[in-house]
Amino acid sequence: MKRNALYTLSALVFVFALLLSACGQASSEQTEEKKLIGISMPTKSSTRWISDGESMVKEFQALGYDTDLQFADDDIPNQLAQIENMITKGADVLIIAAIDGSTLTDTLAKAKEKGILIVAYDRLLVNSPHVDYYVTFDNFGVGVIMGTQIETALDLKNQPGPFNIELFGGSPDDTNAYYFYDGAMSVLQPYIDSGKLVIQSGQMGMDKVSTLRWDGITAQARMENLLSAYYTDKRVDAVLSPYDGLSIGIISALKSVGYGTPEQPMPVITGQDAEIASIKAMIAGEQTYTVFKDTRELAKQAAIMVDAALKGQEVPINDTKTYNNGVKIVPSYLLTPYSVDITNYEKYLIESGYYTADQLK
Repeated sequence: MKRNALYTLSALVFVFALLLSACGQASSEQTEEKKLIGISMPTKSSTRWISDGESMVKEFQALGYDTDLQFADDDIPNQLAQIENMITKGADVLIIAAIDGSTLTDTLAKAKEKGILIVAYDRLLVNSPHVDYYVTFDNFGVGVIMGTQIETALDLKNQPGPFNIELFGGSPDDTNAYYFYDGAMSVLQPYIDSGKLVIQSGQMGMDKVSTLRWDGITAQARMENLLSAYYTDKRVDAVLSPYDGLSIGIISALKSVGYGTPEQPMPVITGQDAEIASIKAMIAGEQTYTVFKDTRELAKQAAIMVDAALKGQEVPINDTKTYNNGVKIVPSYLLTPYSVDITNYEKYLIESGYYTADQLK
């Protein structure tokens, strides 16, 4: 009896030890919660931001992180409220594509007080010392591509001209818009100075040609005004447009006065983001170019940088000079943009899996 009792007692102790071990393991697993990545995108009105957001969620979840993706509908107070909510929910990281990069200074300070990592995503966050990293494309290079597209299409190096051109800029509250414009003008300005390119409206500089919130309807209205004021007896040969959404509006204005016919072909029209509507317009012979920025790669790079930072590893950056946000040079990673036209859109957009052929029909 004593021996059986001893065996029974030993068995009970063993089982109790196992239960304690299991409880300890469960407790440990509960404390090791997944880190939360707050992702703030500016709007759903552009398909590219939807793609960016969804791609980042996919990349971060594959790495084992939780995500909170919000779209601000181009409303600054809405974006502020969404980011404040992410901070309250205990986000470990904020990835922000700002509507207006100058409006978040106080919110970023609150985030940094809580030790939150802050990454500017494709739009620089300005006037704050609390921006840890910036992931974007070579934005000046995007502008150079646009200027070179016009230079090539009009054969400006060889043709005598003059050619008439009108300039459109992006939103004045987006720092990228200035890089796009300056990059394009680095190519076009010498031809303007020599008289080979003529701006009949005389409108130059971002203070005159910018388009608030990148709004296509605003661009269409401005193009209609330019055509009625300066081109009743002249032809516009090229339009510098820094975004596909603007290009579609510009095309509508041009078509309304007879462009896009054999007698009056479309001018050279640039764009950016390779949006479906603009690729269809390109196939239809209405838009000449766009600039493709593979947002899948941008999202992947953001995830790589954040993952490295959270693990205390070296964060990959390739630019420490370009992006001064007014307080500091923000360590950045710049990806490569590509010029796309009717001859190569299938290679960049379909063969790469960015779009399917059916989406472009």
